[in-house]
Amino acid sequence: MKTGQINVQTENIFPIIKKFLYSDHEIFLRELVSNAVDATQKIKFLSTNGEFKGELGELQVEVILDAEAKTLTIRDRGIGMTADEIDKYINQIAFSGAEEFVKQYEGKEGAEQIIGHFGLGFYSGFMVSDKVQIRTLSRTDGAQAVQWESNGSPEYTITEIEKEDRGTDIVLHISEDSKEFLEKARIQGILDKYCKFLPHPVLFGTKTEYIDDPSGEKDEDGKVKRVSNEVPNQVNNVKPAWTKSPADLEQGDYDNFYRELYPMSMDSALFHIHLNVDYPFNLTGILYFPKIKENVEVQRNKINLYSNQVFITDNVEEIVPEFLTLLHGVIDSPDIPLNVSRSYLQSDGNVKKISSHITKKVADKLSEMFRKDRADFESKWEDLKLFVQYGSLSDEKFAEKAKSFTLLKDTDGNYHTIEEYKEKIAPLQTDKNDKIVVLYTNNLEEQFGFVKKAKDRGYQVVQIDGPLAPHWLQKIEQAYDNMTFVRLDSDTLDKLIQKEEEIPSKLSKEDEEALKPLFEGVVNKEKFIVQIESMSADDAPIIITQPEFIRRMMEQQKMGGAGFFGAFPETHNLVINANHEKIGDILSEKTQKTKEEKVKQLADIAMLSQGLLKGEALNAFIERSIELI
Repeated sequence: MKTGQINVQTENIFPIIKKFLYSDHEIFLRELVSNAVDATQKIKFLSTNGEFKGELGELQVEVILDAEAKTLTIRDRGIGMTADEIDKYINQIAFSGAEEFVKQYEGKEGAEQIIGHFGLGFYSGFMVSDKVQIRTLSRTDGAQAVQWESNGSPEYTITEIEKEDRGTDIVLHISEDSKEFLEKARIQGILDKYCKFLPHPVLFGTKTEYIDDPSGEKDEDGKVKRVSNEVPNQVNNVKPAWTKSPADLEQGDYDNFYRELYPMSMDSALFHIHLNVDYPFNLTGILYFPKIKENVEVQRNKINLYSNQVFITDNVEEIVPEFLTLLHGVIDSPDIPLNVSRSYLQSDGNVKKISSHITKKVADKLSEMFRKDRADFESKWEDLKLFVQYGSLSDEKFAEKAKSFTLLKDTDGNYHTIEEYKEKIAPLQTDKNDKIVVLYTNNLEEQFGFVKKAKDRGYQVVQIDGPLAPHWLQKIEQAYDNMTFVRLDSDTLDKLIQKEEEIPSKLSKEDEEALKPLFEGVVNKEKFIVQIESMSADDAPIIITQPEFIRRMMEQQKMGGAGFFGAFPETHNLVINANHEKIGDILSEKTQKTKEEKVKQLADIAMLSQGLLKGEALNAFIERSIELI
């Protein structure tokens, strides 16, 4: 028997490990199972290279829970250790700068910021244990099995023991304040989260399967009876799809893996991108393009980061550009630098290279889909649209590539690239300042009247909606300086697309001066600005509009992107058509009361058409309309 002190140069290291090493104590199980898999990988490597000539046997890791004994054991049949190797790898904590570490973090929160690869995984067991034992037998011929034991202080003991099987058992004697880790469901949940795709089988207890009765006994319907059968519960898929060559996978394999990743998802993915890079960095993975909902926030945290098939985190903003966090799937790279607890990313040159590569792969995939099968791409556009807008706003390189596959949908349901649409509408919708004016609606049903008037004039209208639309339109206008986008209800058609010729007004200056106060008297002057315009006689007598700039700023404020402009009051223009016969009729009425009644009715009709007539005003309009009938 041997006793000694762990060589850490300070007696304060274990309290610090216990309190600060990991922000989430459950990660101890990931670390210990990962270490066991590493030991298993090593024995397999030594066997393949002829350095180990013994029988490999079943290369698997077992997690054994004994709630009565209050122990949790992680067992492997890997390379094992001798007493000398324990002294080398366990008794001398394997990180540099131990004293600096202690000085920097003693008594401080936020130890998750520690950066580097320190090999502290084994010590995570002390976060949940009163005592930790290592029972191990080395792969070397004639080796003596030994047990190392420590209660969380620097003191340890090493004793010789009897052990038949090669490999290592880590036995954790779970402390009273960590007894949640003696619950089967808790352990199963941690294994499902962190160990789902480790490269060697990880077993935890048993599970019940139903099989045909081996005796062949049949039920009353003549079918072979099904009987329960207890089998080892393997928690992981040792060969997940991303570790295979794309040439060896079919679409069904990718679909099945998506369901394996997201068993609760009701939707299937639109398409996938298989990452497989070995230079200048190692990167594998499969990214899926989901059907993106209007609320982009609920889509996040669906990309899982792995390192050599060990789950690290689903918070990947450091390695994946913000807009790509809307994707789902898996990224695996041993070249991504992690902090000591393997829970947080460390930004460096490789991270930026990987981020740029993923962005390029996504843009290239979308471009390829558009070129190869435009009809199929168009069928997916409504699901892709928000993502492409988001990417164009947040990443310049993506925005440049996206120009070729960004689509505009017209009110007839046809799709056009921006360049195609420019060419199509330019002859008719170029104003007197040589600007190409793109008319759009954000709600075809609500703005039907505006759309009809525009189409009656021979104009084309596109449909642009969604939470990012105001920001995205601004981005497009910056990229195409001879184009401007205006919503149909932002002004009169003649003002939206100004031509050289002007429509003469039927009203004199005196008529306008008599008419304007009548309308100002029936609307809220703080919310409506009354204007008289010379418009086509077949346009509506009154049109309510909201200037494009003001409305965009208001929409951007709602998205949190225009606060520097200050708060925009919700104001509208009430535009009177000077050439409409109903407006002329008002002036010809003999009594002031009749004039005011007609003005009120016309103004209310205009507000009703824009959904601005509500509450008491709407009720009064209905009653007045019934009286008129």
